[in-house]
Amino acid sequence: MNTLAAEPRSITGKAVKELLTKDQMPAVVYGPKQEAMPISIGLLAFKRMIRENGESSVIDLTGLGTPLQVLIHEVDRDPVTSSPRHADFYAIEKGAKVEVAIPLTFIGESAAVKGGASMVKVMHELEVSADASKLPHELEVDISTLENIGDQIHVKDIKLPAGVTTPVDGEEVIVLIQEVEVEPETTEGPDMDAIEVEQKGKGEDGDAASTEDAAAEG
Repeated sequence: MNTLAAEPRSITGKAVKELLTKDQMPAVVYGPKQEAMPISIGLLAFKRMIRENGESSVIDLTGLGTPLQVLIHEVDRDPVTSSPRHADFYAIEKGAKVEVAIPLTFIGESAAVKGGASMVKVMHELEVSADASKLPHELEVDISTLENIGDQIHVKDIKLPAGVTTPVDGEEVIVLIQEVEVEPETTEGPDMDAIEVEQKGKGEDGDAASTEDAAAEG
């Protein structure tokens, strides 16, 4: 279980930006039995946690009296640096199942791709339902089974951990193999009519210039 220290936050409004300069990030925690509470957490600790465990992991939030089990509901990031600047935490009811989108990790090598085919990843995460303590960090998709054009991996092909289910239709496609589309090369030659017109224009200018020169000499 991931642990993240938090403390109640009294600073609100535009002043919360100052927290980021002190390695603190504003956040809020709420839930079915948890009244919305402004909090602050360590910015570097939060970055490290989501880098190592992703954004779908269950977190033990400490420092607020009774420890809370929470999920990251939303992270607001700086549009330029992509650094987190605010987070919403959803407090989980003990014993209640939660639905979370778990990232898909593609492992192995596809013989079809090695042979020059194209692999299309239709899904990058899968919605699952489970007790908070049984939520996986990620789900593996073995693409080594994709050997020929037209091969597919469906949701039903994913091995879910014990106690984990998905509401997604098992026939939904996760990844598939298709032919690489090659655009035909253009073989059109130069426009000879345009070249001929241009050459004629140059010739007429040259003749006119020669006539004028001869008149001047006479």
